[in-house]
Amino acid sequence: MDWTSAQLRSLVELTRRGTITAVADALGYTPGGVSQQITALEKATGMRLLRRVGRRVELTDAGSTLALHAERILTTEAEAVEALERTRNEISGTLRVGLFATAAAELLPPALRQVRERHPGVTVRSRDMDVDEVYDAVAGGTVDLALGLDYPDVPIPRDPSLRVMELSRERFSLAVPTGAMPGRADTSRTSRTSGASDTSDRSGPRKVSLADTRELGWILPSVRSYYGRAVLTACRRAGFEPQVAHEVTDTAATLALVEAGVGVSVVTDLMLRLRPSRLDVLELSETMERHIVVVFRSFAEHRPTVAALVDVLRTSTGRRPPRREHHGTDKLATR
Repeated sequence: MDWTSAQLRSLVELTRRGTITAVADALGYTPGGVSQQITALEKATGMRLLRRVGRRVELTDAGSTLALHAERILTTEAEAVEALERTRNEISGTLRVGLFATAAAELLPPALRQVRERHPGVTVRSRDMDVDEVYDAVAGGTVDLALGLDYPDVPIPRDPSLRVMELSRERFSLAVPTGAMPGRADTSRTSRTSGASDTSDRSGPRKVSLADTRELGWILPSVRSYYGRAVLTACRRAGFEPQVAHEVTDTAATLALVEAGVGVSVVTDLMLRLRPSRLDVLELSETMERHIVVVFRSFAEHRPTVAALVDVLRTSTGRRPPRREHHGTDKLATR
């Protein structure tokens, strides 16, 4: 059959995502481009692969059969690329990397610097995507590996074809508008200006409970997201239902809303670096964490370019300098 990998990948993604628009978003094409790929595949096979049902499309029996085999073909192709890479004397090649916004801002730049120094033959092409979609993107071959997040309270379902490797852990704190919890002023870890000298109280702050926010409005992403469900689970374990005043996904927007005094949210060190904000950051008595992970297909673990980038990511995340913490009247928090 005279078909291409791009055409087969479009068909496989359609079985995962259900609509032409969703496939286009996942692969970086236009919806028209995806339709052209499927049309070309139908021409190559001489069979109808899709049928329209209302505003949606669904696979015919022939389409479902080809999609099953297409996934195997794409896997075999990827394994062949890995085997060819291993025959080289030097590590070189192109890697497609998926990542979420915070990783793009904080984790990828130092890793790319190290890749250029240690493996000049490796080219990295990155793509920003929703953090909850990176697992499917790796499984479907849209990217070679991805940076993602995992939450102990709401773990991501494990696909046996994927390897998930933990890079680091972050503990959540509570971000509140300046002075919103005056009775706990001595709990705040408020001044986080980069490079400032550490004048913090070494005796350590008292901690605040999530339950202390039961009367306050929250700024959270949708509970359909893993992050939203993780926060909801932690709040329910603390004995209350958070009052969500603003449903927001973007971290910088969340910080701006907390700074504006319209609600509270949970934050990590990495999140705090994204936007300079005047707010109070309180240490939580509850342990609430997220794990930063790198995801790649299991058979690609020994692919030289993948192994090289994973090694660099492990090194660069381990070398990130700790944030300095200060107690006092300066409320500037940097993320």
